[in-house]
Amino acid sequence: QVHLVESGGGLVQAGDSLRLSCAASERSFSYYAMGWFRQAPGKEREFVATITWTVGSTWYGDSVKGRFTISRVKAGNTAYLQMNRLTPEDTAVYYCAASSGGYLQDSSSYAYWGQGTQVTVSS
Repeated sequence: QVHLVESGGGLVQAGDSLRLSCAASERSFSYYAMGWFRQAPGKEREFVATITWTVGSTWYGDSVKGRFTISRVKAGNTAYLQMNRLTPEDTAVYYCAASSGGYLQDSSSYAYWGQGTQVTVSS
């Protein structure tokens, strides 16, 4: 069983930056990609970004392109989400997830999920 632990959420003002971290507990687990999703109250879970673990290829949701950057440190089994120029529309619980393959912008491709970290952006 892979455990993913997110950290770095908080309350910030519009225009600020935050960096989220996602640490995986299981070093022997071989996953193809790690991704970030978010869910705001009353809304469906939304794809934010994903990165393939070996090559480092990245994809972003349209609403965060140019503002968010996903990265990973393979040795540390940790993925990061750098979020810049935050807006109130970015307010949500952010989840990291690990995938063994499939369409990486679809949450159903991710078998392991963290507990989520709250990001709140005030105007």
